[in-house]
Amino acid sequence: MNIETKWLEDLVALAATRSFSQAAERRFVTQPAFSRRIRSLESTLGLTLVNRSRTPVELTEAGQLFLITARNMVEQVGEVVRYLHNLEGQRGEVLRIAAAHSLALGFFPAWLARLRRDGVPVNSRLVATNVGEAVHSLREGACDLILAYHDPEATLQMDPELFPSLALGRTEIVPVCAVDEAGAPLFDPDSGQSVPLLAYSAGASLGRSVNALLRQRGLRSTTVYETAMADSLKSMAMQKLGLAWVPRLSVTAELARGELVICGGEHWRVPLEIRLYRCALVRKAPVRLLWRKLESGAGRGDGAGAD
Repeated sequence: MNIETKWLEDLVALAATRSFSQAAERRFVTQPAFSRRIRSLESTLGLTLVNRSRTPVELTEAGQLFLITARNMVEQVGEVVRYLHNLEGQRGEVLRIAAAHSLALGFFPAWLARLRRDGVPVNSRLVATNVGEAVHSLREGACDLILAYHDPEATLQMDPELFPSLALGRTEIVPVCAVDEAGAPLFDPDSGQSVPLLAYSAGASLGRSVNALLRQRGLRSTTVYETAMADSLKSMAMQKLGLAWVPRLSVTAELARGELVICGGEHWRVPLEIRLYRCALVRKAPVRLLWRKLESGAGRGDGAGAD
């Protein structure tokens, strides 16, 4: 099979722009020449990579999967060339990690510190985002790893064979609210009275687990605010606007200062597992090395991610 490197770079450009004309301009060729090169790549592979009937254009499922390999090969060639030109001799490769917002602040720094203490220094570039965007980035090769809460119902909608994962730690989702002048919780889910609920919006990953619990326990509530971000729910709770369910690691400081309290019994809490995901098609040496170190127990610590 004779695949030219420029064809792979063409596909990467097309995925980024979703426009043949813009991708051709980026690749400094005419649009007809660019289109012929994409056709040549498809012909060589025996696959249809681009859905040309959509505007803007989209990659087919085969195209999305092959894009991961194309990006990986283009990056590897670039890395070798830079190394040979002695441009990267003084620093290690940067791993691109996408993480849920609460994990980016409440888990990632301590986890990175544990890795370094265990002799696994990692040069990283962290992007805090929502789960959907993180999954999209991993599928397209725009990031190397995802740090996320495990959702047993959705399982990030990813094939575990193609996107393996490792458990890094545990925490829990807890109900929190502000306190009155006497330091008592403003709201009590066990009171039997209706409480103002600070809720996750439809489709939010954490919301599925929380909503299942609330239905099971029959919480009487009136939703006064919705968002997909746990940190936003925390902020609203601190303003005494209602009761919120958030990851414990997101409110460690607020609980210690007495600005928020956990309310209700333990039956109102939801266990959470923190996982790291990668794409099995990506052959980056630093990713494979980190994965082997994690499998051997590096960076775990005692009760990682939990209080």
